[in-house]
Amino acid sequence: MQSRIGTAALCGAVRPGNRLVSASILLCLFVLFAFALDFPALSGRVVDQAAVLTAASKSDIEAKTRALEEKSGIQLVVATVASLQGNDIETYANELFRFWKLGEAKKNNGVLLLVAPKERKVRIEVGYGLEGTLTDALSSVVIASAIIPRFKTGDFSGGIERGVDGIISVLSGDTADWQPKPSVRFDEHQSDLIVGTVFILICVIIFVLGVLFSARSGRYARRGGQLLWVPARSPSDSSSRWGRGGDSSSGSSSDSGFSGGGGSSGGGGASGSW
Repeated sequence: MQSRIGTAALCGAVRPGNRLVSASILLCLFVLFAFALDFPALSGRVVDQAAVLTAASKSDIEAKTRALEEKSGIQLVVATVASLQGNDIETYANELFRFWKLGEAKKNNGVLLLVAPKERKVRIEVGYGLEGTLTDALSSVVIASAIIPRFKTGDFSGGIERGVDGIISVLSGDTADWQPKPSVRFDEHQSDLIVGTVFILICVIIFVLGVLFSARSGRYARRGGQLLWVPARSPSDSSSRWGRGGDSSSGSSSDSGFSGGGGSSGGGGASGSW
């Protein structure tokens, strides 16, 4: 059973280096790109909508992620989806993470490993509170060295299991096998700078268009010998009140009892394709 939610926040390429810019970009793009996505229900620690995992692998992953949460409080969820519904995986992963509210509300310590076999895309989405531990660079290495080589041979179960092992290893402080090469750091930094600049320009354009749009509601009037712009007043300005609508994103998870803890993500993580 799927739930319907209207939202958007294109922030997959924004990194934790500049919180103010990240927040501005999220707000601007949320207003500009509003669309509907169909998300699967959070039925457990493994949501295999694309049906690519074997029963044994699913059971093994559930056991490992449960042990991680019991030990550290970190909520790691694995999801495969039938389709990204025409969106890039960064957008879909961030929205799904927020919809499921992975991780604890105060710690934002959730992690989502998302696989889209149809589009041949994979992403590790990281909650705010874990961005300093499971960094973008480390996430990229886990994807490139542990997940994608197995996906290329059609071994989705093996790739996902190895990816989960890598994520848990990094979160446990063992990063020796996942240190990024210098070129990985440089390429990601360069890419982030370019995409971040484009997003900021989009925000500026939105602001200018908003000003121009609002300026159309009014008229010029001569007062005291000067020509002034007088905004038009709506007949309901003095009497209208805003009502509170229902929260369309408050869908509950399945009857399994497993659910997110209220956490959020700002787009930290990494993506890959094969």
